[in-house]
Amino acid sequence: MMRSMFSAIGGMKNHQIRMDVIAHNIANVNTVGFKAGRATFQEVLSQTLRGASAPQDQRGGTNAMQVGLGMKLMGIDTMFQQGSSQATGRGTDLAIQGDGFFVVRDGDRQVFTRTGVFDLDGDGYLVEPGGRRVQGWTAGPAGLNTEDASAIGDIRISLGQATSAQATTAVGLAGNLDSTTAVGYQRTTTVAAFDSLGQPVPLLLTFTKSAVNQWNWQVSGPAAMTPTGGTGTLTFGTDGRLSGSTGTPITLAPPGAAALVVTMGFGELTQAAGPSSVEVATRDGFTRGEIETFAIDNTGTITAFFSNGINRQLARLALANFANQGGLLRDGDSLFSASNNSGLARIGEAGTGGRGYINAGYLEQSNVDLAVEFSDMMVIQRGFQANSRVITTTDEFLNELVNLKR
Repeated sequence: MMRSMFSAIGGMKNHQIRMDVIAHNIANVNTVGFKAGRATFQEVLSQTLRGASAPQDQRGGTNAMQVGLGMKLMGIDTMFQQGSSQATGRGTDLAIQGDGFFVVRDGDRQVFTRTGVFDLDGDGYLVEPGGRRVQGWTAGPAGLNTEDASAIGDIRISLGQATSAQATTAVGLAGNLDSTTAVGYQRTTTVAAFDSLGQPVPLLLTFTKSAVNQWNWQVSGPAAMTPTGGTGTLTFGTDGRLSGSTGTPITLAPPGAAALVVTMGFGELTQAAGPSSVEVATRDGFTRGEIETFAIDNTGTITAFFSNGINRQLARLALANFANQGGLLRDGDSLFSASNNSGLARIGEAGTGGRGYINAGYLEQSNVDLAVEFSDMMVIQRGFQANSRVITTTDEFLNELVNLKR
């Protein structure tokens, strides 16, 4: 008789735990990046009152008789289904579309989160609300190298950081030279180059038609810079495409700066019947500039935009996934850490290894479904009530036994 009471006590206790999980889910219905929990039950041991017997002679076998001893908690799982994304318009709000996690540093250890509420701290580091620094690869002189997962570190974006000037070395022209013009026709276009100090150096490029399908070109610069070279010839085929190009780069001596040597490229020029129009298509070199703003794309690449019009990749966010994400431990503050059963973090770029992509300007919402939680809450409430009735009924049985002595 006591079995029924102990079974009911266990039932009430475990229904209360499941109610605690439901309450935690509902409390976090609006928590960014929250993943709902789920409690499940299983039967405990059964007491065997009579064992099973096999059929023999003319007599059939009998089944075992067992009395269950109640239920217990089978597990509390984390449900990692994708939450909906909400637009915020804030460039450092990030949402992952996929199974990846952002990697942040908590002291000497790595922890992981789906909450992409990031910002820059006073030193320019990208941090989560608790001040933990977001991890990724920082670009070096040769650019970004994301092959080594162990090379990730703190990401720093220093607004106002300056980039030094770079001298122009190559200019690419594109456009058309009118094939119907007479020999001696000239077409000019201006080219803005920069010396090693970032000072603009105006150049004038002149095309002169010297023969059918042939043009001479000449680049001139300020006389004070004693320009030399900068002449050549272009030959076009009967299809209007450039078939040959000769010439030398122009060399100038800007005051106080290194010698400026600029090579002209004409691969995008054509000769066809139509108005002549030649423009600068490509040009390296730039003046000194400072970071004005930055943007994060769906691969987690952080690109800085400078005041001189150039842009440069600064860093790339690292994402992690796991062989068993259900094995992750909740650390509070919407953070997870690896456990013995989650497997090691597999760190890599967004868009690789099933980690998903990053959406800047969005936040992933909680994946709690209130309809499901309220339905479960009603079922759990009835289960708790039913177990309490078993206890009161068993108590009445015991009371009758006590009264037999009267």
